[in-house]
Amino acid sequence: MALVAPLPNYVCRYKDAPLAGATFLPPHYTGSIVHHVAHQEEAMSVRTVCSNYDSVKNWQEPLYKDLHQHPELSMQEERTLGIIKDKLSDLGFHQIEVGGGVVGVLENGAGSTVMLRADFDGLPVKEDTGLDYASTDTAVDQEGNAVPVMHACGHDSHVASLLGMGALMAQATDQWSGTLQLIFQPGEEIAAGAQSMVDDGLVDKVATPDVVLGQHVFASNFPAGTVALASGPFMSTAVSMDVKVYGQGSHGSMPHLSVDPVVLASSIVMRLQTVISRELNPSEFGVLTVGAINAGSKANIIPFEANLKINVRAYSEQVRDKITGAIERIVNAECEAAGSPQPAEFSYHDSYPLTSNDKDTTERLQEAFTAYFGPDRVLDAEPLTASEDFSTIARAFGVPYCFWVFSGREEEKDVPNHSPHFAPLLQPTLRTGTEALIAAAMSYLGNN
Repeated sequence: MALVAPLPNYVCRYKDAPLAGATFLPPHYTGSIVHHVAHQEEAMSVRTVCSNYDSVKNWQEPLYKDLHQHPELSMQEERTLGIIKDKLSDLGFHQIEVGGGVVGVLENGAGSTVMLRADFDGLPVKEDTGLDYASTDTAVDQEGNAVPVMHACGHDSHVASLLGMGALMAQATDQWSGTLQLIFQPGEEIAAGAQSMVDDGLVDKVATPDVVLGQHVFASNFPAGTVALASGPFMSTAVSMDVKVYGQGSHGSMPHLSVDPVVLASSIVMRLQTVISRELNPSEFGVLTVGAINAGSKANIIPFEANLKINVRAYSEQVRDKITGAIERIVNAECEAAGSPQPAEFSYHDSYPLTSNDKDTTERLQEAFTAYFGPDRVLDAEPLTASEDFSTIARAFGVPYCFWVFSGREEEKDVPNHSPHFAPLLQPTLRTGTEALIAAAMSYLGNN
């Protein structure tokens, strides 16, 4: 998951939890009593499916620790994929390999087809959690550099939760009917994995689902054991840009013979600060970050070029494109003003789509989560400035989707994703992630 800035706060939807065993109607509830009773019956089925969690926990926790200890970089996840495939086989799921990932399919009579997704790549981060199962692994990145690797975004939790969910659903086929599709996706951190699966024919190799569902773990901002979701824009679209500008190199004692690309890059950075503040409508969300400037090698050498790394985020593709267009306009204008000897070069990568949750699907899950977890564990989420490629899969099928978050936050400790200190609590995190997936799926597959 691509991140920026601190994550927004979350607020509880309902102030008071119901008494144990009480029948609960949400304060905003306007549906029929029949509809409400159906949700209560559905929640009972979810509880039945989840009642055998301890049998899953016995292997889920060791599997999670193993994945955490041995992360793999994006699109290099051969060991992880092998572990997932072996477990799907043990659970009786038919497997379809596609685009570096795998889909586990379990058919159980007539009914809806529900696809649930987990990603499984790690990050080039050196772990500093102090865990006895902390990663010490290294790998070679796309540029050929040896780097440390860590599950600094919780994708190990995603895999363990989805496999646990699959196990419990396979054990309780009398409680549901329809088809489960568990999709395990590589390369989310570089926005390549979902598209890789689509490009490899995912929509032709797998039956079209009725809905695509997914989740992400956090270790900040809201209590462990809770889930949070919202309809509409939920995670931002994002794209990264590499910009190269050219100058005329010279000796530091002869600046008059140069076109200084360091000065040029500095002028660009300052001018870019006006894009969000002066070109966007104040009601529109946008972020423009210059994350790196690289130029030169010695104090008395004016270099021939400078390189900028820029990240852009928005809650719509239109706003994103407006920002990137402004960046190109400003860079080109500053190059002309400086007398740059050749045009700037632009390259785009790590392009993430907008994650915008379907309203009806989100409301359906909100009701299912509330019926199972209780209102005190179901939170309203504000839109996140982080980004995901999850929606690429749902868009390829042309079906509705919903993406939510669940928390493994240690009390009074907020650790952002991508931090070397990122370490969600082992429990109740895995159990919450597993149960949330079951509750979500059962809202479509439950026997009524």
